[in-house]
Amino acid sequence: MSGEGFWDNAEASRRIVKQLKNLKVVVEPWEQAYRKYQELTELVPLLKEDDKELILDLTNNADSLTIIIDKLEFQVLLGGALDKNSAILSINAGAGGTESCDWAGMLLRMYSRFAQSRGYSVITTDFLDGEEAGIKNVTVLIEGPYAFGYLKAERGVHRLVRISPFDANKRRHTSFASVDVIAEIEEDLDIKIEEKDLRIDVYRSKGAGGQSVNTTDSAVRITHTPTGIVAQCQNERSQFQNKQTALKILKARIYEAQQEKKDEELRQQDQDKKKIEWGSQIRSYVLHPYNMVKDHRTDFQTGDTQKILDGGLDEFIEAFLKFSAKELKKC
Repeated sequence: MSGEGFWDNAEASRRIVKQLKNLKVVVEPWEQAYRKYQELTELVPLLKEDDKELILDLTNNADSLTIIIDKLEFQVLLGGALDKNSAILSINAGAGGTESCDWAGMLLRMYSRFAQSRGYSVITTDFLDGEEAGIKNVTVLIEGPYAFGYLKAERGVHRLVRISPFDANKRRHTSFASVDVIAEIEEDLDIKIEEKDLRIDVYRSKGAGGQSVNTTDSAVRITHTPTGIVAQCQNERSQFQNKQTALKILKARIYEAQQEKKDEELRQQDQDKKKIEWGSQIRSYVLHPYNMVKDHRTDFQTGDTQKILDGGLDEFIEAFLKFSAKELKKC
């Protein structure tokens, strides 16, 4: 990076800077743990029974090292080929009208809070507002090291039970929303898309935005005709920028479809693994008559619903990754 002319090629330099960040995420915690271990080994020979201050210092350092090691053990679970990549997350409201649209909006807030807590950026690439409240569907790009590794645990149907704020009779309602997560694909992966296989449509943006929204046909929808896979973007001001973002999302979805095809035989052998479809919810969020969030794959649950809805998903994600690692060993 310090070499002459490194910054002349913006795209190449951006890719290398991103690679450096990914490497630092892996290397720096191990270096920190080793330094802490060395400090402890140097202090132990100096320990005396009546030296309460040193005993306390050693105890605190040992506790800190344990926390670091626990995090490293968790990170080892993120060993998939694309786990280190950024994530493309889509939320679709299910049947239920305003209730489900509001639930989809709550999920978007939850994942945005989770991303912010980890220093990730959240970029909305496509959205469709609900008629009265919330959103019908939204796609966001969550950029940061291991975003896909963490968020892949969220794929599936999410179920909400609560007293409806939209029901004058204050009745209990059940709402569903589907969450899909795929990895952002780097340019060096061998995914070939022929121009002749693409149908590109332009249209006007439908959501809230700046002065140019709804005045120009800048939004772009791209359909890959051989597979029927669609990607669209309306976030950027220019048609060219929207096209580039839509192509990136399309490429990721085609790659995901190819991987799904390769894994089909393995999925059929695993009878306990459910497909992502309505009626096979992975997690329930109950706000009435009691508070509970439960993951139906791992049976992990908590009564602190507000913490979860505020983005505190770490324990659920860790439980899922450990569960997935055990299931993989069975195959």
